[in-house]
Amino acid sequence: MELSTSLVFPADPATVFTMVTDPGFLEEVAREARATDCSVTVDGRSTTSSRSLQAPPEAEKITGPSIRIVETRTWSEAGPDGSRTASLDLKVPGQPITMDGNIRLHPAGGHTRIDITGELKVKIPLIGKKLEKMAAPAVEDGIRAEERVGLRRLQG
Repeated sequence: MELSTSLVFPADPATVFTMVTDPGFLEEVAREARATDCSVTVDGRSTTSSRSLQAPPEAEKITGPSIRIVETRTWSEAGPDGSRTASLDLKVPGQPITMDGNIRLHPAGGHTRIDITGELKVKIPLIGKKLEKMAAPAVEDGIRAEERVGLRRLQG
């Protein structure tokens, strides 16, 4: 299932990149997304966030009461205008759930926009597509948590 969303922040690309690769920011995003625990690793331009969330009731029969999500973003060097791209790799260890995608951070009219696109896949015969549709809102809420935290930080 294709997912696509954009986030807009009132700051320049360098400021936004520094924010989205800050371990404290990533931990705050996990809390905002209602994670019960989180660990974050930043290694150069690569960030990995591992967080546990309560499983959606519809998925508990397959996943159990909670799921662990491991998300890795590997960023490029900045372009002349501060823009960057990143690969996005999201996995649910022990489950046939993945999301591979791309991120583009770029200036947009005095702000910075982050465009996130990806392919969410649940590889379970017969019910995979149905589970993708159930999981999509949770994935999108996790992305929106990043926007809410970022806006608070930049405005505060």
